[in-house]
Amino acid sequence: MATRDRTPRPPSSGYITVEGARRLRDELAHLWSVERPKVTQEVSDAAALGDRSENAEYIYGKRRLREIDRRIRFLAKRLDALTVVEPEPRTDGRVYFGAWVTLEDDDGGEVEYRLVGPDESDARSNQVSIDSPIGRALLGKREGDDVTVSRPKGAATFTISSVRYS
Repeated sequence: MATRDRTPRPPSSGYITVEGARRLRDELAHLWSVERPKVTQEVSDAAALGDRSENAEYIYGKRRLREIDRRIRFLAKRLDALTVVEPEPRTDGRVYFGAWVTLEDDDGGEVEYRLVGPDESDARSNQVSIDSPIGRALLGKREGDDVTVSRPKGAATFTISSVRYS
């Protein structure tokens, strides 16, 4: 039987915005200085109660501690490997890392995305990875260009109506 490697795989792109790097550093600091000491104390308290084999608080606490340690290791390694990129304002209207891009579909509807690294992509806040299909389609294009994006429900064509870097 093959074992499954549960180690998180780093995303392929090594770029991150200043804001994204700050969020990862804040998460690492919180895990290290708040969560880990709290869970360590809970495990210690549960261990003091006696039989650990049937002590749910102890078992859960040890599992949570392993999860925290795994995330700490991942974040520390990932932050070392990332290149923080501060997008420079551009006047050529081209789409590069960090750009806010407004797209217009065939029906006239508009949506705005920001191109970010895969560590910080978040569909709810319209931040898409430069490694995603839409991110790859947009890179290097200009205002006014049409882009075709392959999606699960079929290809879609959009027109880039604006590009900004603020």
